[in-house]
Amino acid sequence: MPEHKAKVAIFISGGGTNMAALLYASRLPDCPYEIVLVASNNPDAGGLELAEAEGIATFAQSHKGMERADHDAVMERAVLDAGAEYIVLAGYMRILSKVFVTRWAGRIINIHPSLLPKYKGLDTHTRAIEAGDSHGGATVHLVTPELDSGAIMEQVKVAIMPGDTPDSLAERVKLAEHQLYPRALAAYVARHARVSA
Repeated sequence: MPEHKAKVAIFISGGGTNMAALLYASRLPDCPYEIVLVASNNPDAGGLELAEAEGIATFAQSHKGMERADHDAVMERAVLDAGAEYIVLAGYMRILSKVFVTRWAGRIINIHPSLLPKYKGLDTHTRAIEAGDSHGGATVHLVTPELDSGAIMEQVKVAIMPGDTPDSLAERVKLAEHQLYPRALAAYVARHARVSA
């Protein structure tokens, strides 16, 4: 059993399937992290309800009508109040301000549905299929001010099958993400703990 579990806040905007994967993995023996907060820019995000049902603190603040920096500050206050050491983005559909990302350098993690550096941004599955790629996949990476450009932590490949549509490929990539994200996060925080010990 790890002596100190890294405290993690998860940012979501929707149903929170990756958040759920991270949460349930955190309850397995020897997991080096725990979820202390699930926060969202969408008060109606389905993932908030799940987090509450599982006894996790939640926070929601719509970004509508707010400056980006002001919204980031509200989200960051919730993170700090929860005592989180890391921020994990799990379907968080907001680009964070450069100042915020720089302040949390090395402690904000994201998952992206492509084999980065390929297909940064949106429509990753469509672009992979149209390019004739043999595989799509998912990448866990550190967040930097430049979109989808931070250091790659781990990746998993997913075969593109004949007749795949962006939706059918997305379903399999999502399954792969649910395996990859908890493992990548656990390995990263454990490595950090050893370095700072």
